Formats: sequence, C-alpha cells, structure tokens
Amino acid sequence: MSYLFSTVAEEQEMLARIGVDSIDQLLQQIPKPLQLDRLLDLPPALSEMELEQHMRALAANSGGVSSRTCFLGGGAYDHYIPSVVDEITGRGEYYTAYTPYQAEASQGTLQAFFEYQTMICQLTGMQVSNASLYEGGGSVSEATLMAMRTTGRTGRVVVAGAVHPEYVQVLRTYVGHTSTEVIHIAAGADGTVDLAKLAGAIDEHTAAVVVQNPNFLGNIEDVEAIAKLAHDKESLLVCSVDPIGLGLLARPGDLGADIVVAEGQSLGIPLQFGGPYLGILACRNDFIRRMPGRLIGETIDRTGGRCFVLNMQAREQHIRREKATSNICTNQGLMALRATMYLAQMGPQGMRETAELCVQKAHYAATQIAAIPGFSIPYAKTPKFKEFVVKVPGSAQAIVDKVAAAGVDVGPTLSQLAPVPGVADTDSLLLVAVTEQRTKADIDHLVKLLK
Repeated sequence: MSYLFSTVAEEQEMLARIGVDSIDQLLQQIPKPLQLDRLLDLPPALSEMELEQHMRALAANSGGVSSRTCFLGGGAYDHYIPSVVDEITGRGEYYTAYTPYQAEASQGTLQAFFEYQTMICQLTGMQVSNASLYEGGGSVSEATLMAMRTTGRTGRVVVAGAVHPEYVQVLRTYVGHTSTEVIHIAAGADGTVDLAKLAGAIDEHTAAVVVQNPNFLGNIEDVEAIAKLAHDKESLLVCSVDPIGLGLLARPGDLGADIVVAEGQSLGIPLQFGGPYLGILACRNDFIRRMPGRLIGETIDRTGGRCFVLNMQAREQHIRREKATSNICTNQGLMALRATMYLAQMGPQGMRETAELCVQKAHYAATQIAAIPGFSIPYAKTPKFKEFVVKVPGSAQAIVDKVAAAGVDVGPTLSQLAPVPGVADTDSLLLVAVTEQRTKADIDHLVKLLK
C-alpha cells in the first residue's frame, strides 16, 4: 500500500474525532520506565539519490551484482532519475497509451503532451515546441530541413564546429538525395568553432547554420556570436543543446537561436542499449507552419470545460504529400511523458542545482586527471559543462578496456566515432562525462585507476 503523510490539520482532525488533545495522550498507557526520553540514535537523513547509492553498495557487499560506475558520455548520460518518474509513467493508463489519433479519446495523453510543450519552451526560451520527435540526431536533420522550407534556400548548410559526428552523418544522409551542400567548419585550437572561418562559409545560399552547445568535445560555444553571423546573411541558426545544461547556461532562445533541438535522454530516460530516446524541437512562432511532427493545443469544449486538441499534424496521411512538412508519423510519447514528469519534479531550482553539480564535479575530475603524469586535458582553458576530452599516453581504447575491467566505464574514445573535423590523433583521445550522480569517491577511484 502507498503511504501518504498526513498534514498537521489532518492529525488534529483525527485527534478531535477520537476525543484526545495530542498523540502523547495516546501513549500515556505505556509505563514511564519503558518510554524513551531521548531522540533516536539515527544517522543524518539521506537524499533519495544518496539512499539509492547506499542500498546498491549494501547489495554489492552482500554478494549481489555490483553496479558499475559510469563516466560515459558522447550523447547519452547517467543522470539521476527521481523514483516518482518510474512510479507515474509505469501506471497502466500512461505506460500503454499510444500516440492519439482520435484526440477526443485521449485527453490525459494530450494534456501530458501539452505540458511537455510548455516546459520545453520554458527551458529553451523558444515560443513553441512540437510534441517530440524520435531522437537527437533526427531532430538536427528535421530542424535543418525546416530551415530550408522557411528560407526557401537549398544550396548550403553550414555545420559549425564540433557537432556530434553521428548527428552530422544523419544530416548528410537526410540531404544526400538533394543538391544541398553540407559545409563543416572545424573546431579551432580552443575546441570551439573558428568564427572567422565560419563567417567566410556563410553566404546568401545558406539555409541554416547548425551548432551544438556544449559541443561534442564538451566545450561551450559562443552561440550569440554565431547567431549574428547567421542572421547577417538571413540564414537561420539551429542550436542543439544539452537540456540539463539549460539549468545553468543561457537559454538558446535568448541568444538568438531560431530552432532549438536536443536529445532528451537526460530528462528522466535511463541508459538502455541505445534507446528509445527522445527528440526535442522548439522554434519561434513565425516558423510554426513549417514545423515537423505534431502540436497539441488547449481549447474549451461545448460545456465550457478545458480540453485539449491535436492542433496540427501536417504529415502525409492528412494533407497532400508534396505539402507535408515531414514523414514523421508518430512521436516518442512515453519518453516525452517521462521528460514531462522529470521536469515537473525537478523544477527550475532542481535543474539549476543538478547543472551546478555537473560543472563542479567535472572540473574537479579534469583537474585531478590533468595532474597524472602523461595525461592532459586539451582545450583546458575553454569553459566546459560536464564533459571533457582527455589525452592519454598510448592507446585510449587500451585505457578504456583496463578501466572497464575494474568496473568503471569511461569513453567513448574519439576513434570509435566518425572523424571529428579539426581533431587529429584521435587514437589517444577519449571523452569523460561527470554527472551529478558521481561522488568524490567515484572520481578519486577513477583517477587511481588511470594512474
């Protein structure tokens, strides 16, 4: 049975009902010598995350399966998921709810998507959000195609700096059947895009400039300057973000981004062999008719009650094929629901505290690793959020394998992925991500293993 705390008012109501003034009166029948006259000797209270970590450690010490320590990055991260997210989304009415085709039959699902859209707009600083796409890489491509439809330009797309290599591969696949040229401006010596080279690549044929912040190497880009370069040529800026980072970093909508996309896995979705994950897309009101996917709206029913409707769903089944904005025919409904529950549980303060912990712990880890002989942190002077590149002596893959044998996962190595423009000697480079879940003891243990 679920246990619900009673309020002070409820306790007083119950006491009055049975005719006593206080709970102490109920205990008077216990002889005084048997009553404890001091506080219980209990340890300090633990947070939910600390309690779960403590229970996992006890289970491992009792012969259970020991949990691994995760410093893996590269687009999917080990963030803490409040237990209420699993509790609510595991309920049958949510867990089995599929994308609504008949809006009037799915008011609960539609309301959840409406709240999702609202919170994504608040998080990104944009004016409108769709009700989710498939995953981060697809969102980048859908946003780029949206920019082409909006500007009427199909000649060129410019990728600014260290955008996730897999996202760039997906983008090239999307536009591969067209005449659109994808220009990739490499990261400079500081690990961010070279603004002078970027300015030279943007011309009157450029539909969109695509940037990731923080970028794939973990470094924070100057989004405002990049937006100005794009807008000077009347191009649109597509900005891919880390949703957790927006608890601390300036919102892309406030920096001039036109379309904001993200991989939503960090918003309450566990690491699970590559998915399913969540594609986020938000934009300015001006582009709403060019947006892929679906949009949930709020209205009034014939009795005057609040209700929700499927406002837009511009896909092939509903309009002429040549006018469809996308072939997206569903959405990650359950994953969007998890993100909604996560954001509602965390709130602005919780998001900020999580982001601050990521920054603090990542910088501590980078400082400790840089002190190991033979190891170094490229782009050390460039601001970072929770992820950074480490240069190791010899083979990065060999280091990853040895550390993994001790129960700690780091990486990926940059050589595992498609080439990162501007990054040479990828065989000795790996990514390390440090989230709020990692303790000082976890970080110190990683440093000991690397030594």
